[in-house]
Amino acid sequence: MKKNKQKTGPNLLEMAQEILQGNRRSLSRAITLVESSRSDHQEQAQELLNDLLPKTGQSIRIGISGTPGVGKSTFIEAFGRYLTAAGHKVAVLTIDPSSKRTGGSILGDKTRMEELSRDPRAFIRPSPSGGSLGGVARRTREAMLLCEAAGYDVVLVETVGVGQSETSVADMVDVFLLLLAPAGGDELQGIKRGIMELADIIVINKADGELVPVARRAAAEYRGAVGLMRPKSKQWMPKVLMASALNKIGIDTLWDTIADYRAARSEGDELQMQRSEQSAAWMWTEVSESLMNQLKDHEQVSASLAQMEMQVKAGRISPTAAARELLAVFLRK
Repeated sequence: MKKNKQKTGPNLLEMAQEILQGNRRSLSRAITLVESSRSDHQEQAQELLNDLLPKTGQSIRIGISGTPGVGKSTFIEAFGRYLTAAGHKVAVLTIDPSSKRTGGSILGDKTRMEELSRDPRAFIRPSPSGGSLGGVARRTREAMLLCEAAGYDVVLVETVGVGQSETSVADMVDVFLLLLAPAGGDELQGIKRGIMELADIIVINKADGELVPVARRAAAEYRGAVGLMRPKSKQWMPKVLMASALNKIGIDTLWDTIADYRAARSEGDELQMQRSEQSAAWMWTEVSESLMNQLKDHEQVSASLAQMEMQVKAGRISPTAAARELLAVFLRK
């Protein structure tokens, strides 16, 4: 790895070595680096990532979403503790909604998962969404690679909730887990079909005490609903499980099901093909965002942007025609 030529900033060679040794502080610093919007930090981050890339890709990447009040934090903590007790190293990347006034994170993930945050085999990193589409942190993918380089063999990516962010997270993980409450009937109708179609495994959480019969009925209804949908994979039909994060019930069955999922999707290199397609899609997302930033920063474009927006809002020019004019200005030499 080339030594960092800049007089100021992190020593990238030292940081890379410490990350490979599992140094949590260096890992946190590296994630802060990739999340920075400064151009010099971005250059340093990409140099660091390129050198660590051969040491990535060895984890199972799990996306976790759920309806409000489903007990997502309790579930992730119980799941994470089960995995660390079994000898795994677990990284939890949580996407926080950002305050529009301050840009800071609203949620405190380490207070939500107190036991897991104290576990030496676990690493929890809350990241502000930064206003990106669906509340998914723009650099979550890079953070995931850094965690893999640091030796974390299970990476959990928690989404804000059921919404647009689910699609973004599903496009960066191996398996997408949807947590639902023990309900059915009208509640089942309220779950968007698109969210259901993303799920590889559905878990009915809070299946304990008086809610067990309700959870069983809900599981049967969701199995029926899943059976009517076209599966994402030829090798895997989505499974519906029951669990109680509070009582640590069903966590082992979930992990066994994830193992079955990996085995099934690995046939014919289907899982590896999915990762390759995700990487290509990631590249085009970066191209799109970079071009958009350059467009907005372009002197001539920014000078006419406000006026063009006013004309579109007033109906004096179509959005398509306005977009073409702006692009013509941007591409003009």
